Amino acid sequence: MRVSRSSVQAPARGRDRWTTSYADFVTILLVLFVAIAAQGLQSAVPPLAVAIPAKAAPIEAKQQPAILTALTPLEEKGVRLKVEAQGIVISLEQKILFDSGTDRISESARPVVSEIADVLRGIPNKVNLVGHADARPIHSKRFRDNWELSVARSLRLRELLSREFGIDEGRLSVASFGATSPVAPEDTEEGRATNRRVEIVIVE
Repeated sequence: MRVSRSSVQAPARGRDRWTTSYADFVTILLVLFVAIAAQGLQSAVPPLAVAIPAKAAPIEAKQQPAILTALTPLEEKGVRLKVEAQGIVISLEQKILFDSGTDRISESARPVVSEIADVLRGIPNKVNLVGHADARPIHSKRFRDNWELSVARSLRLRELLSREFGIDEGRLSVASFGATSPVAPEDTEEGRATNRRVEIVIVE
């Protein structure tokens, strides 16, 4: 008796179809559970924007009138005060701090610097020390140009404020603008003297 191959394989194909249908059903259930779980997790977690705290408004600006009031007596000693977008600018001309062509702070300048340091100790603000020069080329064995001279003067003032008057070095930064930011015309000696300065900027 001969049995055909097709009659033997027919039941196997029937079982395969049942297994495939069952697997599809399980897959659909798994996808459904995952979707439900994801929806529940999304509703339980607040949006990221809610978790980020709002930036606090700076409080230093409220101290500005008090700082200016404390510094105003220095204007009688030749110190210039002004308020700019970056903060309060205390401008000290060269004749207040240094001899011509040097970065050594004169003894007569220490009382002025001491009064400024008293104000700085009472506030938490960062402070920028910015050196400026006039446009005339410098003739010095130590300094090649006005850039080096003006940054050296800023560094000397930083050392004085930190080492002798107790201002935290972490609050003090130094910069040099050379002759690129004049505040007076360069065609007169008075104007050039005004441009030779170090600015103490109390940053807002």
